[in-house]
Amino acid sequence: MAGSFLMHEKIWFDKFKYDDAEKRYYEQMNGPVPGSSHQKSVSSTSSTGPGGDQIELVTRIASLEVENQNLHTVVADLQLAISRLETRLSLLEKVSTSHHPSPAPPTQHVTPMKKMEPLAASSRKVELPAASPAKKETPAAEEEEEDDDIDLFGSDDEEEDQEAARIREERLQQYAAKKSKKPGLIAKSSILLDVKPWDDETDMAKMEECVRSVQMDGLVWGASKLVPVGYGIKKLQIQCVVEDDKVGTDILEEEITKFEDYVQSVDIAAFNKI
Repeated sequence: MAGSFLMHEKIWFDKFKYDDAEKRYYEQMNGPVPGSSHQKSVSSTSSTGPGGDQIELVTRIASLEVENQNLHTVVADLQLAISRLETRLSLLEKVSTSHHPSPAPPTQHVTPMKKMEPLAASSRKVELPAASPAKKETPAAEEEEEDDDIDLFGSDDEEEDQEAARIREERLQQYAAKKSKKPGLIAKSSILLDVKPWDDETDMAKMEECVRSVQMDGLVWGASKLVPVGYGIKKLQIQCVVEDDKVGTDILEEEITKFEDYVQSVDIAAFNKI
């Protein structure tokens, strides 16, 4: 009686099976539900197993060790370069402090009269009192000698000033001539360009040939390589050195983008002054 009554009732006894099937379907489509973390862990352990987790962990540890070793190498190279720069800077400072350019003293032309006059005057002052005290020079004679001395020294000073001025002018002219002959420094820059193609069917060798066909005064092309971007597409990374006064980045990009059949766009990946 009870069994026949339940047969006519609209009860869904297998609903939990359909709920589980629907949950698994949505998990496969959208990922696991946050509430089913326990079921996800159980299913992952059942599918991959402890061996798969250990292999993945070992692989990640090995990659981290390689990356750490590369970083140590880079840090060591930077420390070595800094130490060399400090050594060179200290040597330059020592050289600059030990060699200070001293101005050359102006040459002075001294006539024999200037050297002999004081000696003659001193000899006269010493010898006259010993020979005869009664003989003394008159004040007029002394004044004449003093006037003569003053005139002679004054004329010599004027000649010395003119000679020093002439030598100074000659040296200034020589310095200006040497400075005008010395060539000035040329400012250069190192540029790394990213040249992107239209699709994966673009002939990258032909595109590189087109890029290198751009020739300008002050432009030198360097090394290049292909770098994967995604979906089978690769971009061309090419190095070049330019003179800042002759070649600009805008002109360089404009010349490369003229090859519209191969080049989609040009970007500057790195720009360094030399």
